[in-house]
Amino acid sequence: MTREERQLREAIIAKCRWMNASGLNQGTSGNISARYKDRMLITPSATPYDAMKPEMIASMPLEGAYGEWTGPLQPSTEWRFHLDIMRARPDVGGIVHTHSTYATVLAIARKSIPACHYMMAAFGGTDIRCAGYARYGTKELSELAIAALEGRNGCLLANHGMIALGANLDKAMWLAVELETIARQYYLSLALGSACTLSEEEIAETAKGFSTYGPQTSQPKPTTKARASAKAAPRRAEKKRSRKR
Repeated sequence: MTREERQLREAIIAKCRWMNASGLNQGTSGNISARYKDRMLITPSATPYDAMKPEMIASMPLEGAYGEWTGPLQPSTEWRFHLDIMRARPDVGGIVHTHSTYATVLAIARKSIPACHYMMAAFGGTDIRCAGYARYGTKELSELAIAALEGRNGCLLANHGMIALGANLDKAMWLAVELETIARQYYLSLALGSACTLSEEEIAETAKGFSTYGPQTSQPKPTTKARASAKAAPRRAEKKRSRKR
């Protein structure tokens, strides 16, 4: 295992522990996967996150034998939709699946979420669709999820939970939080009687500003030596010009 792969496995475990600690998920009901080169790394089935170690993360090929895996523990029972999404969507580097409360409440009611908030633009359209019902872990559920995710970075799963996609783990988790937040806001607006929705034009306008919005990758700060060298560069250039004169 390379250092890079170990760090990604550790990041998956950290995200799992965080989503439970934050209330975004409960127990071992959720699962997370990440793309690593030509493979998918995914949380093992029914394993408490606090006891999880990097070596326990299952590894599955993105191409080749479908369903093949390596590791000491079986991959999550939801490996099919994780794998099928990554195969169908090269833009996806991280997938978060949770049974978060409000998203699941709407999924139980089989309600899609309309454009009730401008943050809907972060998901690629004017709604969050609710996929039809199929038993967990089945190929049918995977097909329903992929259809609901067409042109979207998130969906609800009927009587089940939600899925959020991102270019990397950080963005996938960010959208999972946003999806649960929007679900809660929509649910509460319905409790008041109705929800006013935004138009396609208003969502499209917001989407333009989202092209560079989301979790940022921190840029390394220059070292003291590099800063000193940068400051000295103009003086060196001036000395060279003086010698030429």
